[in-house]
Amino acid sequence: MSENNLSCIDCAVKNCDKEDRSYPPFCLTTHMDHEILNETLSCYQEPENHAIMCAAAEVEFEHYCKYTRVEEIMAFAEKIGAKKIGIATCVGLLAESRTLAQIFRSHGFEVYGIGCKVGAIPKTALGIDEKCNGVGKNACNPILQAKLLNAAKTDLNVVVGLCVGHDSLFYKYSDAIVTTAVTKDRVLGHNPAAALYTANSYYSKLKQEGEV
Repeated sequence: MSENNLSCIDCAVKNCDKEDRSYPPFCLTTHMDHEILNETLSCYQEPENHAIMCAAAEVEFEHYCKYTRVEEIMAFAEKIGAKKIGIATCVGLLAESRTLAQIFRSHGFEVYGIGCKVGAIPKTALGIDEKCNGVGKNACNPILQAKLLNAAKTDLNVVVGLCVGHDSLFYKYSDAIVTTAVTKDRVLGHNPAAALYTANSYYSKLKQEGEV
């Protein structure tokens, strides 16, 4: 692979973290486009972005390796002054989302949730190939989930198990900032990192060309 095509995922040094080593020759930090860097730094000065970044850093510092993801979401919500939390959930994880809502409510948050099949729109009505009805005739509706949460004026939205791609559309259309509580992986019990941890053993097939 050409050095021009190397990026952070090809680095094992991580000198940008603690600065106790040497940067690799292809390092993006030392070969930074300063126009992009300066543009980025100015973005962090925008009031909402600044508040979010400070809140996220404080949650990390105060609860590092102590809080679960659920607890971190609540701590973050408190720091940004979020009172109303929206949950965009897969209908297959409604039970988990009800539990999440109970936890949020027990800590004083207002909660409003929208399931992915809201509207009961047939897949074919959206131009989706009829073969996809093999896993259910009605479409997931992430844009409607986002718009209904927008109408409810949520302060922070939380994704629970939306499908790959559907989550992308939800993030795109949500007015409120979004964080994720559960990332869907039906095979691995919603723990997609397990495929990475076992990529050199049980899931070595993932590295074989043409398997996907």
